[in-house]
Amino acid sequence: QVQLVESGGGLVQAGGSLRLSCAASGRIFSINTMGWYRQAPGKQRELVASTTRGGSTNYADSVKGRFTISRDNAKNAVYLQMNSLKPEDTAVYYCNADITYYSNNYHRSVNDYWGPGTQVTVSS
Repeated sequence: QVQLVESGGGLVQAGGSLRLSCAASGRIFSINTMGWYRQAPGKQRELVASTTRGGSTNYADSVKGRFTISRDNAKNAVYLQMNSLKPEDTAVYYCNADITYYSNNYHRSVNDYWGPGTQVTVSS
């Protein structure tokens, strides 16, 4: 009943910038925590940044000072501004959201959703 779609990935040189976007659609009542994860080849998926509905943020140590997460609750969207990109940032980036949705006309349920991912490649 809910879908997340990422956009904004691409190829950039080291030191460059990219802005990732993620929009949720479906029978949404509210979106709680939203976040970005990434997975590089041969590595485990890791948390990059997260944000609560009220705007509190959390970042991985490796991206602090370079990445900024933000959200637009009216648009059910979350963004990741990535500056000063490094080759080690190369990965597939996934949008994640904890969403309360309408399971029917009278009831609501909570679930954790993932987008299909968007590729970010940073060259030396």
